[in-house]
This record gives sequence, structure tokens and C-alpha cells, in this order.
Amino acid sequence: MAKGNGTKLIAQNKKAYHDYFIEEVFQAGISLVGTEVKSLRAGKCSLKESFIRIENEEAFIYNMHISPYEQGNIFNKDPLRVRRLLLHKNQIRKISQESQIAGYTIVPLKVYLDRSLVKIDIALAKGKKLYDKRETISKNDQKRQAEKEFKIRNLTL
Repeated sequence: MAKGNGTKLIAQNKKAYHDYFIEEVFQAGISLVGTEVKSLRAGKCSLKESFIRIENEEAFIYNMHISPYEQGNIFNKDPLRVRRLLLHKNQIRKISQESQIAGYTIVPLKVYLDRSLVKIDIALAKGKKLYDKRETISKNDQKRQAEKEFKIRNLTL
């Protein structure tokens, strides 16, 4: 019996797609404690205010909120603690160089379970200007309107 791809989306940063042009995406692991993993499996995670920094050739994610596990009692950690991202050295160097030289921002996109491992997608992104955001919104509206008209046209035939 064949199963699906084995991924379960936990949290997604929709605002990142609105505020940034996503250039390149990397997959990373997260260094977590046992009760945090149980809380993530329950889907209690938020990426809204989170950001990524590279310090001493290590990547860290800040302000990623993982709610405390209800049955975790004394083993629960601070929900907003700094967590280390697990990337290869050459990936960290590339991300660091791009963010310093080319002016990219490092943004978390989504957290998900890949089979039994917690993974996070991070991206090198350029900030959008206000007129870019308006242009994106108008394109999405036009696309949605065209799909709606196509659907109505096909239903009447």
C-alpha cells in the first residue's frame, strides 16, 4: 500500500510571501526538546514574528513561538527561546554571504513534519516596496476573476 509523501504542514508564514520576493529556499532541521516536538505534532506553532540570524557560523531562529505541551509540566521550555537550525556549513556560508553582500533577508517560510522529523523552510528574500505589493495584489485579483469567469462559462455550457 503506497502512502503519500509523508509531510504534514504545521505552520506557514503567509506574510513572508506578501512582504518579500522569495529568491532561494533551503530546508533545515531544528534543534528541539522532546516536549516541543510533542507540541509541534499537535500543531501549536507560530512563525508570525520570527526571524533568522547567523552568528559564529551557526543559524538561529528567534521569536518562533511553540506553545508549551500540556502534559509536559517541568520539562517545558520557554515558548520563545532561541533555537538552533541544522544546516550544512556550506549552506550557512552561502546564506551568510548573500545576506551581507546582496542585501537579502533570511525569512522562515513554513514548519512541517517530514515523516517523523521536524523541518523548516527558510528563504533568501528581498523586501517588496509598496507598489510591488499593490501590483501583486492586482495580479492575484485578475487571476481569481479569470478563473471565476472560466468556471461560470463552463457551467453554462
